[in-house]
Amino acid sequence: MESIETAVSDFYDMTTRVAEQYGRLLEKTVNQPTTADDPAASVLTDFSEAFRELGEHMLENPGKLMGYQMELLKKQQELYQHTALRFLGKEVDPVITPEKSDKRFKDAQWSENPLFDFIKQLYLLQGSTLMQMVKDTDGISEHAHQKVEYFVRQYVNALAPTNFAALNPEVIRKTLESGGANLYAGMEQLGEDLEASVKGSLNVAMTDTSAFQVGRNLATTPGKVIFQNDLIQLIQYTPTTEKTYQRPLLVIPPFINKYYILDLRENNSYLKWLVDQGHTVFCISWVNPGPALRAKGFDNYMLEGPIAALDAIEQATGEKEVNAIGYCLGGTLLAATLAYLKKKKQEPIKSATFLATLTDFSQPGEIGVFINETAISALEKQMNLLGYYDGRQMAFSFNTLRENDLFWSFFINNYLKGERPAAFDLLYWNTDSTNLPSTMHSFYLRNMYLDNKLVQKNALELDGQKIDLSAISIPTYFLSTAQDHIALWQGTYKGPLLMGGKNRFVLGGSGHIAGVVNPPSANKYGYWTNEALPQDPEEWYRNAEQHDGSWWLDWQQWTMTQGGTEQTEARQPGSGKLAVIEDAPGRYVKQRIIDVLHK
Repeated sequence: MESIETAVSDFYDMTTRVAEQYGRLLEKTVNQPTTADDPAASVLTDFSEAFRELGEHMLENPGKLMGYQMELLKKQQELYQHTALRFLGKEVDPVITPEKSDKRFKDAQWSENPLFDFIKQLYLLQGSTLMQMVKDTDGISEHAHQKVEYFVRQYVNALAPTNFAALNPEVIRKTLESGGANLYAGMEQLGEDLEASVKGSLNVAMTDTSAFQVGRNLATTPGKVIFQNDLIQLIQYTPTTEKTYQRPLLVIPPFINKYYILDLRENNSYLKWLVDQGHTVFCISWVNPGPALRAKGFDNYMLEGPIAALDAIEQATGEKEVNAIGYCLGGTLLAATLAYLKKKKQEPIKSATFLATLTDFSQPGEIGVFINETAISALEKQMNLLGYYDGRQMAFSFNTLRENDLFWSFFINNYLKGERPAAFDLLYWNTDSTNLPSTMHSFYLRNMYLDNKLVQKNALELDGQKIDLSAISIPTYFLSTAQDHIALWQGTYKGPLLMGGKNRFVLGGSGHIAGVVNPPSANKYGYWTNEALPQDPEEWYRNAEQHDGSWWLDWQQWTMTQGGTEQTEARQPGSGKLAVIEDAPGRYVKQRIIDVLHK
């Protein structure tokens, strides 16, 4: 009896502490100040306009709306009957089942227990009906349709029974086994995550950050920093071959993330693989900017980024010609740089590779739901006040594009189960965010995403030069990925059609990261090639040839045909006119947001 009373008392104490902790977190969250210029509030205002448009078009066909409601009532009635039979011990087929890719209901109780099975199916019926109603509404503008579908999807997935402690069988078991300790641990973890999050978002911990250190078990390819300025450190990697190709290779990663996605581990490091093929590899490592760099614009990123790197490479190697690779936004910057240099009658870059890169922003993917005048104007007011765009805010927005995988799964694991996230290097990189200077980010959002000026002849001006992508005449290699939700391949396909050189387009399997960082040793995903470049991307795909393995090998074969492949003695970092500043990966990549903002 005493042990039961002790257990009950312990459980009561635990639940009391959970309630108190939850109350403190709720009070802190509710009391956060908001203003009319808050970007989140402005985005919601813009979404409300899209919903108003949706409502107007739905009411134009009330019979169709009634049809959905009647069908839902019919299916729900069928579910009630099936559930009653299951409670009587009868075997019945489900009314609705989750998609094969839906991992939320993998616990056996969601199927074996009639009550949980009923909750699951009722949720799926209502959610799928709501999504189908939105999808089938005619007459609504494409942009409004996209915004409404995104918002309704967030709403539907947020209300999944898996996200509630009292409805999730895994969490219930955990709570009973631990006497509620999981919920208390979860509240503590939530408090820590809120402290580390930017206002208006919740950056859920995705990995055990203590398990990783940049330069120790991430970004470990040997090399030296041989140049730096306000915006970049330039890394020259130590050769692993006796001879290297004469023409150096410059890698331009995106400045919205850190470069070491291309150098996570030795067995999947794209940078190390390039070095092992005999290239003299230079890679830009972008600074993590704070308020002091607020005035740096897109043209600064071009002049102090790739153009400064080209000058440094010439000093380091004596070579005036290079090949260049740009990844994501780094590729967008590379395209702008090529057009700028062409206008200046300079052509030091002799071939260019674009990885998952948008140059035409008319198809921006799901991130387009955040691109409109209302949201950008509000964001600019916030950035002008701070001097930068907080990378944590961007990370949260991108995570909502795959909310079940990148938010709710961790919400359940961390806060409801009370478990610490596992150590995963890719997710560590994903949470290692970078800021963006206010001037640069405003220019980028308006001129690329909002007005799509990069593809308009002489519409975009950089450092006093009006640029034209169609004037680019060097050979290019475009790699996109079939499941990319950030840079849709049908949108990136427009890149080689814009440029005037001999251009090649390759489609890799998987998504924005896995499809790019796909080493030959893994023998995964495959890729498609087609020597023709018709205007229609779907026509290109219909006539494309599928290959096993990695596109890296196709790229290496292609780059060997672009010249500059004469052999020279391997170049050691620091052997040229530029002295070694420090070992790779350097200081810039180690700057965490919290450290930058506290300076």
